[in-house]
Amino acid sequence: MRSLIPAGLAVASSLFGTAAAVAANPLPKPSSISWGSSGAFSVGKLDLNAPDSDVLSDGFNRATKAITDLKWIPAATEAPVRSFEPFPTPTGASSRKFKRQYNTTSSLKTVSVKVDDVRAGLTHGVDESYTLEIASGSSTIEITAKTVYGALHAFTTLQQIVINDGKGNMIVEQPVNIKDKPLYPVRGIMIDSGRNYLSKAKVIEQITGMALSKLNVLHWHIIDAQSWPLEIAAYPNMTEDAYSPNEVYTKAVLTEIIQFAKARGIRIIPEIDMPGHASSGWKQIDESILSCINSWWSNDDWPLHTAVEPNPGQLDPLNNKTYEVTGKVYKEVANIFPDPWFHIGGDELHINCYNFSSAIRDYWAGGKTMGDLVQHWVDTAIPNFKKQANKTFVMWEDVAISPDARASGNVPKDIVMQAWNNGLENIFNLTRDGYRVIVSSSDFFYLDCGYGGWVGNDQRYNEQANPNASIPNFNYGGGGGSWCAPYKTWQRIYDYDFTTNLTDTQKDLIQGAIAPLWSEQVDDTVISGKMWPRAAALAELVWSGNRDSKGNKRTTELTQRILNFREYLVANGVLAAPLMPKFCLQHPHECDLNLDQNALNKAPAAT
Repeated sequence: MRSLIPAGLAVASSLFGTAAAVAANPLPKPSSISWGSSGAFSVGKLDLNAPDSDVLSDGFNRATKAITDLKWIPAATEAPVRSFEPFPTPTGASSRKFKRQYNTTSSLKTVSVKVDDVRAGLTHGVDESYTLEIASGSSTIEITAKTVYGALHAFTTLQQIVINDGKGNMIVEQPVNIKDKPLYPVRGIMIDSGRNYLSKAKVIEQITGMALSKLNVLHWHIIDAQSWPLEIAAYPNMTEDAYSPNEVYTKAVLTEIIQFAKARGIRIIPEIDMPGHASSGWKQIDESILSCINSWWSNDDWPLHTAVEPNPGQLDPLNNKTYEVTGKVYKEVANIFPDPWFHIGGDELHINCYNFSSAIRDYWAGGKTMGDLVQHWVDTAIPNFKKQANKTFVMWEDVAISPDARASGNVPKDIVMQAWNNGLENIFNLTRDGYRVIVSSSDFFYLDCGYGGWVGNDQRYNEQANPNASIPNFNYGGGGGSWCAPYKTWQRIYDYDFTTNLTDTQKDLIQGAIAPLWSEQVDDTVISGKMWPRAAALAELVWSGNRDSKGNKRTTELTQRILNFREYLVANGVLAAPLMPKFCLQHPHECDLNLDQNALNKAPAAT
């Protein structure tokens, strides 16, 4: 009979002072994982017994190559926090590292994979579940999955639980039984190549990190007002607004990236932001389809600003040529990206920008409103897009819920709304109204927040003394120019309970979450450090949640797991930033704020 220790008990023992079952658990934590206690397995060359599938064989080869090449020794292991002498004694008890001794009892030789449907396509809602079992005394790793994409996740888990025992021997620490599936079908990150160009190599690096953490959707905000790096055959002049001829995505490059992602079970949803955030590229076709592109964005009088950042520009919904041009661009991009979802933007429209259009000024004079103009865009653009390529559209929430620029009438309920403002309130309101929702709340998930402002000639920084020490202000304890400050730490991301106060019907409308990294201050040199490993906290949140079987937040439990995962990302070529001094990795939980390892679930949230 197998001796299996439920994962929750293993972790509890780690947090409350007895030995943890194993040194390293996979990230994201599986929905169900039980470790045995009969002893370790040695791992040598593994043979694959699986259905004929390039996706399976390539995924297996990647996993086993990583195991063989890295010979990974967990950098942050799960172990009990050491004891400390109580205050007022100034010195702690002697530090004794918890050392595991591995006694191998069997040798693993074969990976047996059974897949119900090897032909299932990579689309929204595809089954990603899997099981992985290594029984006591067995020489076989047994994997089952409904589709090849579940099997890929199983390989990723296997790649994390085969570790180096510190003496050069590859082992699995104990028998294990895993039954795993994600909570949500949309689990992703957003990259922005419109503000600063991102090379093919760096986009692929993000996809590598996604595959390792079981994220499955790359939302690619390809263009913006600042640049147009996307090659469009119908309008080749658009790339004259790329930053340089070397900073352009050709169809061949895009196809290579799409195939790289698909092989790892990752969908790419492209975004062409319309009708706002529009200048570069579009103006090379016809400036008449745009408004306010030559205005001063802030107007040096903020109530009259035409954009939230330079440079301004919005497509003119009253110009019929707008729909001819956007339809052709959409059709071409939709044919390049095979995913059945397509993001058409819709955020941050400003009435001041449209005051630069004589036709729209006449429209206002006739009694029409900004909401009517947005409704005209919805009623005209969306059927036009559907006619070119019938896909499911994703839009930023503004079109349905913005107090300044929501459509005045009906916005189709089959459009998926991406919620980014006002946290729980907007999620509640959108799901109440019957929309499917992707959660990207800026208060929790915006990875570019907290780095200060970036616009130049800003007099607000010229402040030599604190003008009011009693409250945080711009340069003293405030945001320092970052509208969404503070920085979103991995704990902030992981602690987000975004279904709070939702009915079961509303919860069913939540499709998952995407963490955006806007690129005003991001390019190849910093993207991976700003994205990772914080995106891995999101990955676990939307894969298996942030609570244990008793309903307690398991953020503290995640600490060693995410510290180890950061090192694993770096070892795999993903240049993730450090989260703590390396001392913290080597001294489990000694860098926690509270010695009481259950403090998170006792105390009220900080104010």
